[in-house]
Amino acid sequence: MSLDTSPPVVAAAPPVRTGAWAFLRGRTGRPMWLVHVVRIGLIAVWLGSWELAARTVIDPFYYSMPSKIWSKLVDWFTVGTSQGSIWTNIAVTLEEAVGGFVLGTIAGIVLGVLLGRSRFLADVLSPFIKATNAIPRIVLASLFVIWFGLGLSSKIATAFVLVFFAVFFNSFQGAREVDKSLVDNARILGASRWDLLRTIILPSATSWILASLHVAFGFALIGAIVGEFTGADKGLGILINHAQGNFDAAGIYAGMIVTTVIALVAEWAITKVETRLTAWRPTATTQPTAA
Repeated sequence: MSLDTSPPVVAAAPPVRTGAWAFLRGRTGRPMWLVHVVRIGLIAVWLGSWELAARTVIDPFYYSMPSKIWSKLVDWFTVGTSQGSIWTNIAVTLEEAVGGFVLGTIAGIVLGVLLGRSRFLADVLSPFIKATNAIPRIVLASLFVIWFGLGLSSKIATAFVLVFFAVFFNSFQGAREVDKSLVDNARILGASRWDLLRTIILPSATSWILASLHVAFGFALIGAIVGEFTGADKGLGILINHAQGNFDAAGIYAGMIVTTVIALVAEWAITKVETRLTAWRPTATTQPTAA
């Protein structure tokens, strides 16, 4: 009787598909070109149905049509708008949104982490923060115009309020979710408050904070445009407001499209930053199982 001493055969793990292969195949395993074709097809069907309906069924005065919206966009980017160059208006709105986004993010992270690590301060300030968050933003925008005037400051303040609460609540929760045993062990090893904040609390709350940034910039754009609706002489908000006053549905849609493109570009940039900041985290791997 002999024993087989050869090593057992283990099924090889499937190759990890990264880089260009991941782009071509996608997460579902289907070719990405097919996904893109289906997306383009859906957009084409939607726009074609809208154009056909506007020419036969619905009133284009109220609902406009893709061809008119396209013509409006071409006019804006070639001839200009009623408020000057479209690029000047985009730059004004971006300046307001980015200013509110940066200030709101910094304040939200600082106060969120501070209250997340201090139960006493959180209990004291909780009702005031909830009450402030419950105030309709349009009311605050009107107040900011009275306080800061029709210039840049009132728009940044409106964007700041919207961004602050989006970032604050996530930062607060992220600071509270830090593993207590990890903090206790670091204290035993002599870590100071600053060491805990820098090496444990902030890294642990990074996912919560970055998740809030994806929606925060959209809120910053909303704040800037709402502020421009309240009172301004430049910006995408004033273009949309003028189009509304002139019953120009194509102008409203054109303003929405430009704003959406800006938000998508910002989302792409934030995703790139998130990938870089979380590169230190180990990726999940799947171990092969024996048959």
